[in-house]
Amino acid sequence: MSSEVVLQVNSKFSSKYKGGYPLIHQEAITNSRDLKVEGTIIKLVDEKKNFIGKGYYGRQNKGYGWIISQNEHESLNQAFFKRKLTAAIQERRSFYEDKETTAFRVFNGEGDGIGGFTIDYFDGYYLINWYSKGIYTFQPLIIEALKEVVEFKAIYEKKRFDRDGKYIEDDEFVVGKRGEFPIIVKENGVRFAIYLNEGAMVGVFLDQRHVRKTIMEKYSNGKSVLNTFSYTGAFSIFAALGGATKTTSVDLANRSLNRTIEQFSINDIDFEAQDIIVEDVFKYFKYAVKKELKFDTVILDPPSFARSKKHTFSASKDYKNLLKEAIAITEDNGTIVASTNCSSFGMKKFKGFIKDAFKEMNMDYQLMEEFSLPEDFKTIKEFKEGDYLKVVFIKKIG
Repeated sequence: MSSEVVLQVNSKFSSKYKGGYPLIHQEAITNSRDLKVEGTIIKLVDEKKNFIGKGYYGRQNKGYGWIISQNEHESLNQAFFKRKLTAAIQERRSFYEDKETTAFRVFNGEGDGIGGFTIDYFDGYYLINWYSKGIYTFQPLIIEALKEVVEFKAIYEKKRFDRDGKYIEDDEFVVGKRGEFPIIVKENGVRFAIYLNEGAMVGVFLDQRHVRKTIMEKYSNGKSVLNTFSYTGAFSIFAALGGATKTTSVDLANRSLNRTIEQFSINDIDFEAQDIIVEDVFKYFKYAVKKELKFDTVILDPPSFARSKKHTFSASKDYKNLLKEAIAITEDNGTIVASTNCSSFGMKKFKGFIKDAFKEMNMDYQLMEEFSLPEDFKTIKEFKEGDYLKVVFIKKIG
């Protein structure tokens, strides 16, 4: 790590950072050219040279780095990281004691005081996701701090930042005893197969825990369920266990087929009684309309941005039209579960997409319930972008 660099905050942004906003944007800094090496310790000051905060330089798609301390004299050493990790893990003590849920987030970046990395727990295995070269320069300190704070079977890591323009999947094992994959974890008693050794995608998105449980308990029994952008079929598993007459899982990725079959099988569900389709979701919508297929529950959980041979999807631009496609194949009085992890807009705008989609389809609707991030995905009010998840259950009134 390099020596400390002093950065002056543009006067327009001073109050924002003094109020606790943690992400350092290039446009907020008057001398950003002084930043040369990622991992450099930075001290933010206002136009009168008054101290604002201390952090590090690390470029990711969100910004130029993070403020991680309001103490000008604090050393960003192993003891500092140990204090942050200890506090985060203590807040999640109840999760560790829950025998029916053995996978959850134990450190959520800026929500727990240090933007740029997260740590997830999978039944004794810890997975660290690093989002910039800058935070990764602290890797030895953070690993040693984590080793002091928790007992573990093994620690794995994912470097989620570009190196020379591409994501490189290194050997991701750090310390402990290598796992034999898949490892089987539980969420509300439901089993998931997890792979910590096969790139960035491990098998389940932990932030949808409450949504999956709600689908199982309220929107599945006796229902036909379509799960689009289904990945490894997690929503479909919960729907089937909730009494769905049939689930249909659609995803473009070839590996989604075997992984969805695996998830059904480890939960003792006959996968042959379900439909698992490898296809572009937009192509499937057209097929469903042509065949006059209708579903009682339609789940929409697309990535924020996706590109296939024929389609480019951006949640901020295209979600309304995606909803219109779903409305067309949802039964009257059926349910659409609309979800997005796009952080560039909030719930108000998302509900605007819903309103416009139903209006353009000349259909009425009712908002049933909504969800954001679960408790283990801790956020802070000063950084609204961090509370990225928006899920709305919508009844199509017929």
